[in-house]
Amino acid sequence: MKPLIAGNWKMNGLADAASEIEALIAKMDGSAPADRDVAVCPPATLLAGFAARYSDEAIQFGGQDCHAEASGAHTGDISAEMLADAGAAFVIVGHSERRADHGETDAAVRAKAEAALRAGLTPIICVGETQEERSTGRAFDVVRTQLAGSVPTSGPRSGPLADDDYVIAYEPVWAIGTGLTPTLEDIAEMHEDIRERTGAGARILYGGSVKPANAAEILRVRNVNGALVGGASLKANDFYAIVAAAAG
Repeated sequence: MKPLIAGNWKMNGLADAASEIEALIAKMDGSAPADRDVAVCPPATLLAGFAARYSDEAIQFGGQDCHAEASGAHTGDISAEMLADAGAAFVIVGHSERRADHGETDAAVRAKAEAALRAGLTPIICVGETQEERSTGRAFDVVRTQLAGSVPTSGPRSGPLADDDYVIAYEPVWAIGTGLTPTLEDIAEMHEDIRERTGAGARILYGGSVKPANAAEILRVRNVNGALVGGASLKANDFYAIVAAAAG
């Protein structure tokens, strides 16, 4: 399965961050690797400019969130159609920071994923447990519940949901931005459990303190089909090292 390495810049980056995109493209020799997909999800303020400027380059772009509605009186929100119009190919939905900071429910995440499909975007649907949920033995139940509630049941044209219509990102909440990572066995067990509940061809990314030092071993784990990268995606050298680790 072709891996996807997606960078989530979160609330980071001003106009001069284009230099990091240019450096990354240069490291990739200006063309997309045949065996990997590479995407960057910058802040909404940068998305349209990046997508227009680098539309013929090696990188695809995505949004970090979208509203469930196509338009309307939703001050400050951005619809999936707007992201697509700006040049996005992906959109992250249900990230743990959105779930925690904005109280997003599984139903809200599913509505956003459905909006992404409606607009022709590929939703990257995030799931993951907290440290308390893992330490009390509830990690698998939590992730199963999130999957059941967050993943759409039909595809973009009201037909069956195809494996390549969506991406799942497993991010243990306690590992995001902390420098902590689960053991390789923990990752393998969770990804196998997610695989049993998704399509055989759906890509399952791992996220949570992915960095150059651990990317290669994580990306070799069975059913890990790429990575959703946070802080390490902000610097071209670090992000490229992770992209390179996905080779072959």
